[in-house]
Amino acid sequence: MKKIIRIILLALLGVIVVGTFVFLWKKSRPKEVVYEIVTPVRKTIENKTVATGTVEPRNEVFIKPQINGIIAELYKEAGQSIRAGEVIAKVKVIPEMSQLSDAESNVRQQQINLEYVQQVYDRQKALYEQGVIAKEEFQKSATDLTMQEEALSQARERLSIIRDGISKNATSYSTTQVRSTITGMILSVPVKVGNSVIQSNTFNEGTTIAAVADMSDMIFLGKVDETDVGKVHEGMNIALTVGALENVKFNARLEYISPKGVEENGAILFEIKAAATIPKDVYIRAGYSANAEIVLARADSVLSIPEGCLEFRNDSAFVHLLKTETPQQTFEKRFVEVGLSDGINMEVKAGLTAEDKIRGHEKMDMMNMMMPKK
Repeated sequence: MKKIIRIILLALLGVIVVGTFVFLWKKSRPKEVVYEIVTPVRKTIENKTVATGTVEPRNEVFIKPQINGIIAELYKEAGQSIRAGEVIAKVKVIPEMSQLSDAESNVRQQQINLEYVQQVYDRQKALYEQGVIAKEEFQKSATDLTMQEEALSQARERLSIIRDGISKNATSYSTTQVRSTITGMILSVPVKVGNSVIQSNTFNEGTTIAAVADMSDMIFLGKVDETDVGKVHEGMNIALTVGALENVKFNARLEYISPKGVEENGAILFEIKAAATIPKDVYIRAGYSANAEIVLARADSVLSIPEGCLEFRNDSAFVHLLKTETPQQTFEKRFVEVGLSDGINMEVKAGLTAEDKIRGHEKMDMMNMMMPKK
């Protein structure tokens, strides 16, 4: 019995050894590689670049007060339309005590002078009516009276401007009323009633009461990489895609390229501006992020193949042309002249026809695809 068991074990061991050798022999044999077959097709190839940026109004004006003071009233809010000359806010003047005191003192002095000149005029008039003095002397006193009345009026006007910020003789030009300088839409009103504001001068840009812009004239502001800036020029057509509006594209025309680049995150970028054509039925808000698609080069209806089918060596490009497909695939190398590429497909200028078949990517069987990569 033991002898039979020993024979069986030896037989199993022999089978295992033979099976192992057979497996290793099959494993060591070269595997037949099968490739996908690609046929050149005619299509339009475009070389594009994408610039990121925002859509902004061409002219945005910051309205600032002409006097220092406190916001007393606000008549407009962000989002409302406004015409040039309309009042946005009213400013209450907080006068300086020294200027106010000087102005009040000047009014009192001019009042005293007027009383004196009035007395002189009354006396000269009585003497002139009695024929004691000449007409020239009487006319001189009348002129002095008129000039003094005008001086008093000017002193009162100056006091009114310092105290109230408004002249009684020019209420329509009051500096307490902040008016829009252009027709458009109010984008923002950064102040509230009660806020202190200062006027614009040589030492301070002043407090912004409102930002107003013409929303009918929009431009795209973006940046282009230095590798593409040499391929773009003024007048090129651009397709704008606004992130907030799905499946909507706008036309734009490039009108400005910055002559100086700016470094951002290690790359040199150049600012561009493009006039956007916005349909009337589409509402665009200032500051929307957008992408500008710029076609740098275009080849219409040209013979093309997938770029992965090409191999490059030195300055030459070649493909593997199919010779036989059965019983196994055989290929021959053929040099081709290539042209424009869009990153996926490449134009073939010479070396291939639409009837040729070339080698594509290697086909992968399901077992190889399921096996984990080492």
